[in-house]
Amino acid sequence: MNDTTLSRRTLLRAGAGAALAGAAPGALEARTQTSVPAPRTAPAKPLLISHRGASALRPEHTLASYAKAIEDGADFVEPDLVATKDGVLIARHENNIADTTDVAARPEFAERKATRTIDGKDVTGWFTEDFTLAEIKSLRAVERLPVEMRGESHRYDGQFQLLTLAEIADFVGAEAAARGRTIGLIPELKHSTHFRGIGLPLEERFLAAVEDSSILQSAPVIVQSFEVSNLQWLRPRIAGQSNIELLQLTVPMDVCPADLAKSGKGMTYAQMHSPEGLARLREYADWVSPILQSIIPFGTMDGKPGPLGTPTALVRDAHAAGLKVSTWTFRPENVFLPTDYRGEGGEAARHDEGSVRMMQAYVATGIDSFFTDDPALGRRAIDTMPGI
Repeated sequence: MNDTTLSRRTLLRAGAGAALAGAAPGALEARTQTSVPAPRTAPAKPLLISHRGASALRPEHTLASYAKAIEDGADFVEPDLVATKDGVLIARHENNIADTTDVAARPEFAERKATRTIDGKDVTGWFTEDFTLAEIKSLRAVERLPVEMRGESHRYDGQFQLLTLAEIADFVGAEAAARGRTIGLIPELKHSTHFRGIGLPLEERFLAAVEDSSILQSAPVIVQSFEVSNLQWLRPRIAGQSNIELLQLTVPMDVCPADLAKSGKGMTYAQMHSPEGLARLREYADWVSPILQSIIPFGTMDGKPGPLGTPTALVRDAHAAGLKVSTWTFRPENVFLPTDYRGEGGEAARHDEGSVRMMQAYVATGIDSFFTDDPALGRRAIDTMPGI
């Protein structure tokens, strides 16, 4: 597989967990040469990251989802960032909002349905770059996974607005103050190459958001992407922000990130997982975040289920390179669990105990954080883990 890219949804359907989609300025100015970032100190316990909020229980990227995640003990909340037509950063997993909003049921927007090539793939739906923020605010969030799997979340369909990055930062800051504990944000820059190509670069907008927000200037912030050149571009520009770190997302496949696919220059994701590749990542990133199967394999990438296997050397090699390690994404339903961690009730049924035990198996490898759709289970896994 050469110039192909893999969508996060494709990986999820394959039972792999979450996704690839990242983004960045492939057309950014040439890479700025900078010194290797200083080593980071790993936390005593792994950080608990709420994947799009408490997305197992509430529609993702909504105030309800973030509130539930914080209530359930998340250390970080994740806003995936895309841009509106008028250049505002909002939280959506993709710029295609067909599956996560009620836009398909809104006749006033029917003519905006379109097919676009995003990160090398043809995608049909409604795209955030075709809507102003005012129009986006008229839409309501819905659960994208089937009702038999996420029935609790579907109860909230149509109730919540879509959020801007500024609104999320303010909410997190208020919650942290009220609860007397630190809560961070881990935004992902989505489809950066695409957005830069249509004149809506995400990176500059993110830096402007930081400049305008006392929360983003002080709370822990980890910027993540599946692309490379956007993180390289950001590295020298966040040098004065000690609260901001950079995270490279990866998948265990011999494909190039979207910003490198056309040129063929740079590493594939598989090459990033080698000791040499990890050392190169450390030149611009503080973290590497591979998919679960890169740390402990289970099943196959084409969706065939299987038991949890033996840990790879990736965590050890990443730590040796000076990188901290995160992983994604733990989900409580049987279909997302290794076969030896599943329970009764079919693929769509939850198996909380199996999910907790699975998370603990990964924590035992020495990971520094992990993403989960259900932060309450993640908090239980961490807090009942012997020896940490």
